[in-house]
Amino acid sequence: MEIKYKKDARSTTIYVYGELDECSASSARVIMDKILNDNLETSKVIFDLSGLSFMDSTGIGLLIGRYKKLKQFNIPSYISGASVGAEKVIELAGLYKIMPKF
Repeated sequence: MEIKYKKDARSTTIYVYGELDECSASSARVIMDKILNDNLETSKVIFDLSGLSFMDSTGIGLLIGRYKKLKQFNIPSYISGASVGAEKVIELAGLYKIMPKF
């Protein structure tokens, strides 16, 4: 699991690489929360999942938690680049209803 981010004038994009599952979720949560806490002045956050090779329901829970955190600060969040496998999990969970595709 590797997480990077890029910030520009209007948004913060968080890039997730590797597998997002029960084994990696706790460390991913710590890293993502640090990135979000350091960038609360952003107008939107995009979770780029194009580097993700696997995601299970634990990954969905992680993304929902970050969505709730951002919602407290009225910062919209989006998902981009999900693979076919991740897209299936996201759609089944209904995550696109609260975090639309970007």
